[in-house]
Amino acid sequence: MALRLYDTKTATVRDFEPLEEGRVSLYYCGATVQGRPHVGHVRSAVAFDILVRWLEHSGYDVLSVRNVTDIDDKILEKSAASFAPDFAAEPDYPEQEPWFALAYRFEQAFHEAYDALGVRRPRYEPRATGHMTEMFTLVQRLLDAGHAYPAADGSGDVYFDVRSWPSYGELTRQRVEDMQDAPDADPRGKRDPRDFALWKGHKDGEPETASWDSPWGRGRPGWHLECSAMSTKYLGSTFDIHGGGLDLRFPHHENELAQSAGAGDGFARYWLHNGMVTFQGEKMSKSLGNTVSPEEMLAAARPVAVRYFLGQAQYRSQLDYRPSSLVEAEAAVERVETFLARADGGAGVTHEGIVPQAFTAAMDDDLNVPAALAVLHETVRAGNTALDSGDGEAATARAQEVAAMSSVLGLLDVPEPEAAEGGPAHAALSSLVETLLAERAEAKAQKDFARADAIRDQLTEVGVQIEDSRDGARWVLTRASQKEAIHG
Repeated sequence: MALRLYDTKTATVRDFEPLEEGRVSLYYCGATVQGRPHVGHVRSAVAFDILVRWLEHSGYDVLSVRNVTDIDDKILEKSAASFAPDFAAEPDYPEQEPWFALAYRFEQAFHEAYDALGVRRPRYEPRATGHMTEMFTLVQRLLDAGHAYPAADGSGDVYFDVRSWPSYGELTRQRVEDMQDAPDADPRGKRDPRDFALWKGHKDGEPETASWDSPWGRGRPGWHLECSAMSTKYLGSTFDIHGGGLDLRFPHHENELAQSAGAGDGFARYWLHNGMVTFQGEKMSKSLGNTVSPEEMLAAARPVAVRYFLGQAQYRSQLDYRPSSLVEAEAAVERVETFLARADGGAGVTHEGIVPQAFTAAMDDDLNVPAALAVLHETVRAGNTALDSGDGEAATARAQEVAAMSSVLGLLDVPEPEAAEGGPAHAALSSLVETLLAERAEAKAQKDFARADAIRDQLTEVGVQIEDSRDGARWVLTRASQKEAIHG
């Protein structure tokens, strides 16, 4: 079965056929770096990371682009707040932090969160502030085509004329009359309150550094313009996939599509949107006090378990967080890790194996990760059964499949915390464990089985899994409490 993906624009699951055989061009919306990442940001990054990994596993060369919006109304507002007398009320923002410094600081926070979860960097990660020339060109094309106009109030704003584009609303299947007003600029200079800003004239009180000279006066770009200019610069006027969170469909992606198509670009051929993260069935909200940050998740469980949780649902579906979610994810990851540790035995299990046909069928079915995970865990069970029966050949084959599936899902690329193999903490732990295992072996040789069992129980209690074999005892650290085992 060929890969099939749900296209938001047509509201159908379609066979995926790239523009160029063997190559996929993908753009998905990254961060507006006004603050630290929230769990919705990282869920989206994990979802598109899995898509890229599956495309690559399927033999495609993937040209991926994820933007950074580093100039925006909210960035300027939060920078301005840091200069205000009551800036201390905003502990995340140092005193007197320029907008570009604030944006860069939070851009690094996003990278830290992505890296902690094994989300690979895209081929290109352009910043909006580095693409003014491309934006000027796009605005001029829209003016020439009659789909944009300079504001008549002398503000220096330039707007997209939504009434001039008959297809406006096609992505979200809305009529213009039913849409909300565009809140991105003062409506006095607009022909229609739903017209959105392509260019925003510089205003009194805004930093001079947050404006650029343009043919329409000094100012800065509108949010929607930025993505259209950057995506087509790196991927061409027509490309395969445009993605992002479900909350970006309107107005952001609707406006991107209208202005790009209005300028004559084919733009995205498939639109993919990932679902939101909720807290026990409710929308996460600071006012409700039910938000969970990536930092809180990473403090509660190992990064690989956090990634497992964030990637375990079908990307289009809602992902619900509950207090037990990370415990369940940790247990699931531990089953996989324990089997791979048992099956390795020095055989050198790698992730280069072939995934089972059922796993391929699940991933080709609009990235049905829940079904793919079911195949993964069934293969783990089959591998353990083979080990228990002494069928080493079958166990190794299943381990190769498990490693290959885990690699596709990104579970093998998540960096471990301090106890990672090869680090100083792991070396110290290894020395302690090997000493206890030597004591255990001596106790067994002297038929002091009570002492041997006590040592095994002691190791198990702190998260060290022992596997006895004819060649001696091996150990693996699998529990989320590994830090406590080292520092406790």
